[in-house]
This record gives sequence, structure tokens and C-alpha cells, in this order.
Amino acid sequence: MEQLSAQDAQFLYMEDADIVANITGAYICDQSTAPGGIVRFRDIVSSIEERLKYCPFFKRKLMRVPMEMDYPYWVDDPHFDIEYHVHHARLPQPADWRQFCIHFARYHSRPLDLGRPLWEMYIVEGLDNVDGIPKGSFAVIGKVHHAVLDGTAAIQMLGALMDISPEGPPIFQYPPTEGPGPAEPLPALLARASLNNARSPMRFADAVRRSSPQIARAVAGFGASRLRREKSAGVPHTIFNDKVSPHKSFDAVEFDLADFKMIRTAYPEAKVNDVVLATVGGGLRKYLKSKDELPKQPLIAMAPINARTDDKSNKDAGNNISAMTVPLFTTIGHPVERLKAVTLATRKTKAAKDGVGARLLTDLSQQVPAAMMALGSRFAAQALSNGMTMNNLIVSNVPGPQVPLYFCGAKMEKMYGMAPLGPGMGLFITTPSYNGKISFGVTCTREIMPDTPEFIACLKKAFAELKTAAEKRLDAGPTVAPEKPAAKEDEGKKAKKKKKKDKKKNKKKNKKNRKIGPNGVVDGVGSA
Repeated sequence: MEQLSAQDAQFLYMEDADIVANITGAYICDQSTAPGGIVRFRDIVSSIEERLKYCPFFKRKLMRVPMEMDYPYWVDDPHFDIEYHVHHARLPQPADWRQFCIHFARYHSRPLDLGRPLWEMYIVEGLDNVDGIPKGSFAVIGKVHHAVLDGTAAIQMLGALMDISPEGPPIFQYPPTEGPGPAEPLPALLARASLNNARSPMRFADAVRRSSPQIARAVAGFGASRLRREKSAGVPHTIFNDKVSPHKSFDAVEFDLADFKMIRTAYPEAKVNDVVLATVGGGLRKYLKSKDELPKQPLIAMAPINARTDDKSNKDAGNNISAMTVPLFTTIGHPVERLKAVTLATRKTKAAKDGVGARLLTDLSQQVPAAMMALGSRFAAQALSNGMTMNNLIVSNVPGPQVPLYFCGAKMEKMYGMAPLGPGMGLFITTPSYNGKISFGVTCTREIMPDTPEFIACLKKAFAELKTAAEKRLDAGPTVAPEKPAAKEDEGKKAKKKKKKDKKKNKKKNKKNRKIGPNGVVDGVGSA
């Protein structure tokens, strides 16, 4: 047996009738590149079955301890049947992009059977009338429970199912691995739970002792972050921070990754992730303004961070994530000024640099008894559902492979993602990149955002503004006039140099008659 971490188990504890902790990806594949120009369903099932050996979680199911006395375990499923997990479907004709989005959201919203391995896959045909998709294409919609893996591990899992050419082989050729083993008898399970609970206080104290330097830095960072929050009047309550219903919705837009890199070139201080956040901030500003719902304070986004260490194997599943909170500066209308503000904010967030807070939190949370973790998760969910606002939305940016991938010989053309919504957190934007493209996938509910195409249009306009500004800056070349903030900085440097020069020049003259002012500054010289 293999026990879940506290972080993995939290995604089980957060689920209820309205919230499912599923990670769902849609991969559009063009079967014209496959041998013979066609891919049959039975060939897909055979290919997936052959590759199950590379990812042991495909055949393991959940075993919960009675009364949540301990964290659940993964055990081998002796009755595994791949035909229960891989399904064939077809969109109602004539199917357009809207029909695809509706069905994608429905697949995502259905809860997984917790008595079986926590994944499903749908092979969906009938996409011929969807704009931008080659005729004859099909969609591979894969759904995995968040307790199994996070977004980074999902991309790695994709590498075990996809090939680097129409003939193969898989991108990640991991050696076959064994599963977690069979389930232990209930008495042994309860005895182990009692022992773990007895050791928990000592382990927690030891973890605190070993992590004391990181804790001190984390507390200092939290204090500074809280102070900034208080100065900025906290997190505003928005239309996205409402009760989450089971009726999820989806829409997406795709951009060229080269344009994001071009913007980064025009503004070297920014990273691609900063451009993503600034685009989301601009889109939200336009959308909320059109609804007369734009708050006076900037919206706050939570951005998950991969906290895996370098010594971790790439094939590790499970969750190893932290998160940083970033203001999206929806109060700033100018796209470039918004980008600069976002860039400065992410730079100040320590978690964005190394993820130390993530590893610390994971180590400490693992020592908390399972029953306490489950109860705490439910209390937190209740508080968030009742109006407590910690963040306004989640924005996840997971870089994907930048080369063409193939599924059973069919070239993967596009990649989209849906993610779980949380209590009082009704908007999640995923931005995976693949083969020179980056897609913005919007997961929401019909009640919170009944007009997702309108929000998609706002995202397009926000990005177009950033792109236009960057192109003008680059076209102007090295002779471009510095922008106002940069000009002020240059003037400040010149003033400092002039004062320094004057100070040296008058040093001998003032040596005898120097008088110290009330602030410790030499009169007649000034401070730099």
C-alpha cells in the first residue's frame, strides 16, 4: 500500500455535491497523420492498455480508513477493467465550438467513481464543423482526480501516452513500475492509524525544529504580505466569489506563444507568466466594467507554483504545489502600466522564486492527523462558501512541450484544460502551452458567468492592447523615448551624480565650517 500525502488527501476532503476535484484535459488530434489516415477506437484502447505500465496510478484505487483515522491509501485494483475507463462518444450534429465546450464541461463535471482507479478518458468524434480544427479530427478528453496528481504531473503523464512521431516511441519511456500492492486487513490498517496518530505530535515538533529558519522567513513574508493587503484595503468581493454550482461551463482562446515572448522582449523585466497575468487582469477589467461590477480594489489571483525539487523523479505523481497571491491591477487601465505593476508584484513574492513555502507547508501538514485535516478542510470550505474571500480567482500557467506530439499516430493540434473550482472560488483560468501556442481555458459556472464568449472577447482585446504597445516599442528601436517611470529614474540618477560631484568639489571649502543638522545631514551638502 502507498499512503496519500496530506496535500493529496485535501482534494478528497474538499469534494461535495457541487465541487468535484477533477483535472480534465482536451487534446484535439488530426488522424490524417496516422498510418492509413485513420485511427480506430479499438487501436486506441490497445495503445492505452500497453502504456499503463509506465504510470502505476492507472491501476490503483483508493482505500479510506474508517472515520478518517488516518490518510487514505492507494492499493492495487484486482478487478481493473480498462473498458470501464475508456469511452467512445460523438457530438450531436451539426456540432460547432459551442457544442464542444458544453460537452467538455459536462465530462469534467461528472464525479469519478471513488471505488475504482480515479481516471476516465473519452474519445470524442464529430468535430468536423468546429472552426480551426482539421476535418476528421477527434478529441481525447482525459479526466484525473486532483488527489492523484497536479498540473505538472499531468503534463508528465501526457508524455507517457503521447509519441514524438506518428510511429512512436513515447516521449517519456519510464521503466515499468509496480503498483502500491494489495490492501491490508482492516485490523492492521487501524493499528497503523493508531500508531501514526500517537507519533504525530512528536513528528510535528521535529518538523518545526528542522524547519525553524524557513518558518521565520515564511512568517516575515506573511507579515509583509498582510501589511500590503491591509494598505490596499484587502481582497474585494466579486461576482466570481459566489456559491459554486455543479453546472460548470468552459470556453477558451488560443494565442501565439511567440507574441508573448515578443512582449517579454519589449519589456525585459517581465516574464511570460507576467504577460499572462496582465492579460487576465485586462480581460477581467473590461468584463467587470461592462457589467458595472468593477471593484475599486484590484482583484487578487492565486497562482499555483510547482514546488518539486531537482532531486525528484520526473515520473512522481501526487501533488507538490504551493501558491502565490498576485494582484492583477484591474484598477489600472493602461496595459503597459498594468504589466509593470504585475511584474513588480510577482518579483516581490518570495514563493515565486523558489517555492520554499510550499515544501515547508507540505512537510508540516503531513504531520497533522487526518481527522483534523478533514475537519479543518470542511470548516474552511464552509467559511469560503459563506462569503469569506481569500482570493478572487485562480490562474494556472503550466508550460507544456513545444514540439508536435502524436496519439496513436494522430497529430495533436490543440490542448485545453479545465480545473476544479473551490468554495467561493468560481473562476479558474488555465494557460497550458503546446507547440508554439498558449491557450486560455476558462472554467466557471453558468450561474456566475452565463456569457463566457463575452469574457473571451475581453481577453482578446486585453492581449491585443499589450501586443500593439510592445510592437510600437520594438519598431521604434533604440531611439525610443523612455517611458515616464524610466525617465524619472534617469533624472534621479543624474541628480545624485551632480550632488556627489558638488560634494567633492566643496569638500575642502566646507571642511572647517561644517555643521550637523538635526537629521544628521551635513548642511549645505544635502542627502543623496
